[in-house]
Amino acid sequence: MRVVQAMAGAEFGGAEAFFVRLALALHRAGLDQKVIIRANPARADSLRRGGVEPVEAKFGGRLDWQTRKLLKREINAFKPDLVLSWMNRATIMCPNGEYVRAARLGGYYDLKNYKGCDHLIGNTEDIVEYLVKEGWPAERAHYLPNFVTEENAQPLSRQTFFTPDTVPLILGLGRLHENKAFDVLLEALARVPNAYLWIAGEGPLRGELEKMAEKLAVKPRVRFLGWRDDVPALLAAADIFCCPSRHEPLGNVVLEAWAQNVPVVAADSYGPGTLIEHLESGVLVPIDDSATLSKALRSVIDDDGLREAIVRQGRAAYEARFTEAAVVRQYMDFFHKVLA
Repeated sequence: MRVVQAMAGAEFGGAEAFFVRLALALHRAGLDQKVIIRANPARADSLRRGGVEPVEAKFGGRLDWQTRKLLKREINAFKPDLVLSWMNRATIMCPNGEYVRAARLGGYYDLKNYKGCDHLIGNTEDIVEYLVKEGWPAERAHYLPNFVTEENAQPLSRQTFFTPDTVPLILGLGRLHENKAFDVLLEALARVPNAYLWIAGEGPLRGELEKMAEKLAVKPRVRFLGWRDDVPALLAAADIFCCPSRHEPLGNVVLEAWAQNVPVVAADSYGPGTLIEHLESGVLVPIDDSATLSKALRSVIDDDGLREAIVRQGRAAYEARFTEAAVVRQYMDFFHKVLA
């Protein structure tokens, strides 16, 4: 079985990080694959270090005929049984041929970009339901979840970001965008005395969020870390992981916290709300409710029994469904099924 994967992702992002994890995991599982990515030195280096030699392409706009030509040449030379493209741009640019075409969607994308595909993959059951509602045949819409790294890391020294060792430390991860609701988390922090907050991510709202932290008088307790590629070490340093998102279709960050045995407090947006059993594997609060979020954070800080229980059951949920072995097995079963 021979598979080509094509990803024209952004410089940073959750889908892009999972693409690398999956490509390396499929390589470890023995899949014969060719990986084609948008030129990105860091991503290419991560793949090479794991034994996958990527082909890098421009993946420009619709008039980028050079990438289309490269894709056709590489695919024809490799002679795959299946081509798996990731999201819109790579799917639009991949040619048809004597192979099965599949595409993976991480959101509610316009299906006009997927007319050439035989099968579509959604990384949540809700996305699969969306595909069917939009007219995609149910038998050709497939749910395949993500997995996150189980890498054990030493905690990042809190002194790296001038944070005392003796205070409760809350960690937030994600793009600094309105959907992620870090404004709500800052408002909640104002009601959680002595706790510090690390926010790891970049995005258009950084300046606005920094000004908000100053206005709320929490800036001395907040650290904006920028984009980080050491999430396990950040989680190991934290006491609580908080996902305040208004819109979070999957909630990879919840899985990462579960894998690292960190208690989770999250807004009840689709992804976290689907994953978390309230007061069992985490604590859920209403979206855009900073007062309730602050109460939940204080409860997890103060209640040892609650904290230990949600860590234990979060880890159990991760081991049951979201390990590398479980998800790779599902991908390999999918490949065999659609090629049968």
